[in-house]
Amino acid sequence: MIEALLPPSAVAVEAFADVPGEVPHPGEADLLARAVEARRREFVTARRCAREALTRLGYAPAPIRPGPKREPRWPAGVVGSITHCDGYRAAAVARDTALAGLGIDAEPHEPLPDGVAGVVTTAGEPASLARLRAARPDVHWDRLLFSAKESVYKAWYPLTGRWLGFDDAELFVDPAGGRFTARVLVDATRVDGGPPLAELHGRWLVADGLVVTAVAVPRQP
Repeated sequence: MIEALLPPSAVAVEAFADVPGEVPHPGEADLLARAVEARRREFVTARRCAREALTRLGYAPAPIRPGPKREPRWPAGVVGSITHCDGYRAAAVARDTALAGLGIDAEPHEPLPDGVAGVVTTAGEPASLARLRAARPDVHWDRLLFSAKESVYKAWYPLTGRWLGFDDAELFVDPAGGRFTARVLVDATRVDGGPPLAELHGRWLVADGLVVTAVAVPRQP
């Protein structure tokens, strides 16, 4: 599912169920010392997906520790992202010579809880969501917007080292082509000296009761 949204240079691995009794990878068990069982299962499965994806890139299995914002820390030379929700876990990685950044997210295809849409939208987005609902009433556009902004943040943070709030990017969604653009409303300077992330482009898919989104930031020559 997720690989359909990514360029050929990215490797994705996904799982729709957990392995009963699967233990954490050595070097990650301490991260789950206080975790409830549901959190433990999703973490173990998602990290397994990530290691399998890294193996396909030629990297040996190793712990994937979190960074200061709980983002996964990848081996040198790798960009990637992890997501999990009820019934789905996935990871995607690429060499940093091919992509500068990568973000993926999956959510249940259902409306956002009451009150959440008002928190995650910018001033112009409620009207945009209304137009999208009129064009495609079969899609829960508020949830798709939420997921797309999660993917945007996951691609944004490693390249800027800064938080990006839900109201710091305005989303423009193509209801027919499965694509979206996020226009960043704050300083978009990158820490790697690359071109500012004033816009990020992504793709979306609704299938099997899920909303899946992905953002790939190309590597500039």
